[in-house]
Order: sequence, then C-alpha cells, then structure tokens
Amino acid sequence: MNHLGTQTLETNRLILRKTIEADAEHMFYNWANDPRVTKFLTWTAYENMQQSRDYQKYLIENQKREDFYDWKIVLKETREPIGSIGVVGMREEIAEAEIGYCLGYNWWHRGIMTEAFQAVIRFLFEEVGFNRIVAVHDVNNPHSGGVMKKCGLQYEGTLRQAGKNNQGICDVATYAILKQDYFK
Repeated sequence: MNHLGTQTLETNRLILRKTIEADAEHMFYNWANDPRVTKFLTWTAYENMQQSRDYQKYLIENQKREDFYDWKIVLKETREPIGSIGVVGMREEIAEAEIGYCLGYNWWHRGIMTEAFQAVIRFLFEEVGFNRIVAVHDVNNPHSGGVMKKCGLQYEGTLRQAGKNNQGICDVATYAILKQDYFK
C-alpha cells in the first residue's frame, strides 16, 4: 500500500479535509453534542466544548501519520464542518480499511454521507491501494446500511451480539467492497 495520510478530497458539494483547531466548536454544535447522532455510536454525546477540543487535539496530532485517515466533512456552500468520516480500523496484512462516519442531524437524508463515502472509497482504492473496504452498523440503524449499499458495499452477514454501542450489546450487519468490484 501507498500510505498518503489524510489528503483533501473534493466532491460536488463537499470538501473532505484534515481537522483544524477551529473545528472544535462546529463539531460540538453540529453533531457531537446531539444524542440523536450518537445513539448508535460507541461514544456518548459530548457534554461540553472541552471534550470537542480534546478530541480535535488528538486528531491533529495523529493526522501527521501517513497511515491515519480521518476527514472533516465540510459543506462547500457554508465552509462549515457538519460531520466526519475516517478509517477506524485497519488490517494491513489483507489491505483492509474499516470506515466509520458521523453526520449532524440537520444534514441527514440528503445524500451527503453517500457522497463523502464514495470519495473516500475512490481515494483508498485508487491512490492508497487498499484491497477491501468494510463498514458495519447496528441492525437497528438501517439508514447507515443504506449508505453502505448506495456506495457499492455488499452485505456479508450479521454477527449476533457482536457489537456494543450507546444502546447496549447489539447485532452488527457487515458490508464490504473489494477493489476488483470497484473497478468493474
């Protein structure tokens, strides 16, 4: 693989870019403090701005690494971050990247996450050289699975009681796309 780190990606409506310190406030107010957004995630809604600042510092430090991939999703129209997407797990021995994503409630059901995920898939296959991209979701959150399907990932199965999130122990649906499928 040719690790490149978090590079700026652009779509029709979005700029996917590295985190900057100024993102803390947008992260807090646009998605991280909203229990509707974090309902099926592994971290709880932030209670204060300091949590957002601390996480931004962590991201800024880690994005110096070439094998770290995490993007803020920025609307071109407003230049404001409204969510994030990134590689949350990696298995280098099989060239696999697991993707996780989060989007502010006010921007749900507009195709934004699909657009962002498609850009990440393109980058990870065409430029970095991953062979497999995987994503999982709580079966009680079918909209997340809808994004995966729209991005060309295929359903591979459900692992019973294999995940834990803010709802407790849950069944996890797994989706993936292979490089050979992407280039067909």
